Amino acid sequence: MRIEDIRQRLRAHGAKPIHEQRVLRQWVRALPFDAGKRKPQDFLPLDLRALMPALQADLAGLATLRSEHPGEDGSARLLVALPDGQTVESVLLPRHGLCVSSQVGCAVGCVFCMTGKDGLIRQLGSAEIVAQVALARTRRQVSKVVFMGMGEPSHNMDNVMEAIDLLGTVGNIGHKNLVFSTVGDARVFERLPQGLVKPALALSLHTTKADLRAQLLPRAARLSPEELVELAEGYARATAYPIQYQWTLIEGLNDTEEEIEGIVRLLKGKYALMNMIPYNTVDELDFKRPSWERAAEIARTLHRRGILTKLRQSAGQDVDGGCGQLRARDVTGANRPQRVRVIRPAASA
Repeated sequence: MRIEDIRQRLRAHGAKPIHEQRVLRQWVRALPFDAGKRKPQDFLPLDLRALMPALQADLAGLATLRSEHPGEDGSARLLVALPDGQTVESVLLPRHGLCVSSQVGCAVGCVFCMTGKDGLIRQLGSAEIVAQVALARTRRQVSKVVFMGMGEPSHNMDNVMEAIDLLGTVGNIGHKNLVFSTVGDARVFERLPQGLVKPALALSLHTTKADLRAQLLPRAARLSPEELVELAEGYARATAYPIQYQWTLIEGLNDTEEEIEGIVRLLKGKYALMNMIPYNTVDELDFKRPSWERAAEIARTLHRRGILTKLRQSAGQDVDGGCGQLRARDVTGANRPQRVRVIRPAASA
């Protein structure tokens, strides 16, 4: 379902633009429609008031919590069920952040990621993307949304942009607290500048070598690291906000001195921030996480060489919750980690 489908349904029951915004605002902010002496629906046309119970039930059913996996770092990975029974992952992050998914599966096929193992299953509608935010807000405050969950946002551009537009307006999320994460695609640099809401951009680089990048991200657009950085720099200067370069640090693969030199060569003088994230080990995949000491040494070296670098911890390591792992276990029926809270439907009255 798309947000436009919700708008059309509202219009069919007499909604004017102000009524649409009121209903969408209550939904995306997870605000109750029946609170206070003057309830929000009291300001709606009578036909629209009659629709609200059914509409609220349908909106709540767009994203329901299958299970919750709290981490020791204050994060919580959520396995979210969609109306057709498919599942995606959202992550509640420390400091009021939320990571959302834009696809079931992924077509890029990054070799170190569980999400792409089965390829792309289907796109999420813009309403299903926003519903992850509405669901998360029933559990804790959310003031930042990053599109870094399952899927490649540039492959679902219309739905992602529609979701970003709503979140950045009635959703009460600051524009730079909306982060569009991509492996790099020409459509990103064409469409983002055209949006009413211009999100921050996170670009997954992972290596400065074009041939290695083609191996790690086999179905990403064939843009070289140099081309990607040039395009990203243009967006950074146009929006007056730095590009967040993502680098999954994998032992013996992209943690070498040669890669450090390549990063300096590419990013020196650029409006950029390097987010270095040690790999979240997955038993099924043949990649290893470097030691924290090695990761810290690389970050310090880049700092000394003039590259603003943040060494980040991947959320969910203590619950084996790397991107795609929760869904993979749910689909295969494999055992879940011990620290899990399973959400079961309430019994019928």
